[in-house]
Amino acid sequence: MNLNTSENNEQLRDRLNRVLPRLQSADLLNNKGLGNEIGFYIFDYPPEHELEVDAFLKDVILPSLDKGPTPVRACHVNLFQLVLDVLNKRDLLDRAVALQANKGDKEVLRAMKGPLEPAKLAQEFVKDIDLTQTDLVLLTGVGSAYPMLRTNTLLSALHPLMGHIPLVVFYPGTYDGTKLRLFNRLSDDNYYRAFRLAV
Repeated sequence: MNLNTSENNEQLRDRLNRVLPRLQSADLLNNKGLGNEIGFYIFDYPPEHELEVDAFLKDVILPSLDKGPTPVRACHVNLFQLVLDVLNKRDLLDRAVALQANKGDKEVLRAMKGPLEPAKLAQEFVKDIDLTQTDLVLLTGVGSAYPMLRTNTLLSALHPLMGHIPLVVFYPGTYDGTKLRLFNRLSDDNYYRAFRLAV
C-alpha cells in the first residue's frame, strides 16, 4: 500500500467517524441553518471503498441511531433494490433480464425508461416510507442502479415529496457542491440542492 492510499484510507475513516454525530445532531434533523433549502446531503467517497462504507453503515451507523438519549428513527433505502422491487411488482424484471440478454443494454434501458421514470420512482420511494414515523432517510445503492437511474434526477423528483425529512445519499464518486461524478468518471447534470456531509 503506498503512502497516498494509506492517507486516503485514513481520511475516509476520519470522515466516516464524523457521520454518526452529524446524523444525530439536532441541526441536521431539524434542517437548521439551511435557509429555505431542504435537508438533502451527500456523503461522497472513493468508489473502491464501497464495501467498507456499506459495512460501516450497517454495522455502526444504523444500529447506533436508535440508541442514545434521543433515538433517531432512520429508514435505509437501497436504490438498486427499490428498482428491482418496482420492476418485480409490474412483472417486468424477468422481461428486462431476457431483453438485456437478447438485445443488449441499450434496448433494455430504452424499454425501462417509462417504468423507471424518476417522478414515478420517487412516488414509490416515499410510498415505502412512513414519513410521519421517520426522522431521517439514508439512501445507498445509487452506483448499482446506474445507468437505469441517475441520482440527480431522482433527488430532484424527491424534493417536493420529502417534506422536512432529511435525506442522506451515500455516493460512490465525488460531489463538489454543484456536480455529481459517479465512480469519479461519469458526470451527472449539475445538482445544486444538496450539502456535502462530513467534508
